Amino acid sequence: MDEATARDALAAAGVLPVPARDARLLALGENAVFAAGDLVVKVGRDAELLGRARRELDIALWLAEAGVPAVRAAEPKPLLVGGHPVTIWHRLPDAVRAAEPRDLAELLRVVHALPSPSFDVPPRELLGGVERWLRLAGDAIDPADAAYLRDRRDGFASAAAALTPHLPPGPIHGDALPRNVHVGPDGPVLVDLETFSVDLREHDLVVMALSRDRYGLPTDAYDSFTESYGWDVREWEGCSVLRGTRETASCAWVSQHAPTNPKALVEFERRVASLRDGDESVRWYPF
Repeated sequence: MDEATARDALAAAGVLPVPARDARLLALGENAVFAAGDLVVKVGRDAELLGRARRELDIALWLAEAGVPAVRAAEPKPLLVGGHPVTIWHRLPDAVRAAEPRDLAELLRVVHALPSPSFDVPPRELLGGVERWLRLAGDAIDPADAAYLRDRRDGFASAAAALTPHLPPGPIHGDALPRNVHVGPDGPVLVDLETFSVDLREHDLVVMALSRDRYGLPTDAYDSFTESYGWDVREWEGCSVLRGTRETASCAWVSQHAPTNPKALVEFERRVASLRDGDESVRWYPF
């Protein structure tokens, strides 16, 4: 989905106080995110994301009722406009500073203390997109690399299913990174609720351990995260399994961009080579 397509859907939805052409584009990925006035509107890539959009709005209402600091929905149900799910949100005040790992840890402690909601929330299916991403990559990547990632996916799926957690399973954010925290005048709030799941709480903690090991998060920043949360997931014997699961998914995710972006191909090849070599010290770069 390109920006023009997303703006056409935004215009057809007619939910903003200004013409679609005047809305500010905040992000463009699986969703195009636009802002105008007091509202933010997310336009999904295709109709397959409608169920996820419904669930995200349900999660937002549930978090509001529980008093968890998180982005709030302006409308309780999504629209389907020209095959694109559209959700409408209250716009957050401007950030007063960048979010830090300790801000994320404090919010995760709140989320992890919640009981599961009364409605159905799926488990965190990290590996569910691997096949689609590799299919989108097509001939742009080495078929041997695609086969390697499929085998790795299957192995880690079985290993993850057999884990014994240290923490009691329950609600998780699912993509627990500081980029998904917004620090406004009233403090940190969670954003991007699409990956909320009911699963091992350790999923949310492994993300930051991987950020430390692969993406250059400074040790003191990671330490502030574990101190604020109260536990370091690296002490758990299952950490390497969830880490490997997430690395497999992250590597495959980059592959889908390889047909149109040479930098993505370079990053994909760096990642898959490090996995093949078993070298956990190779730096990965956000994409």
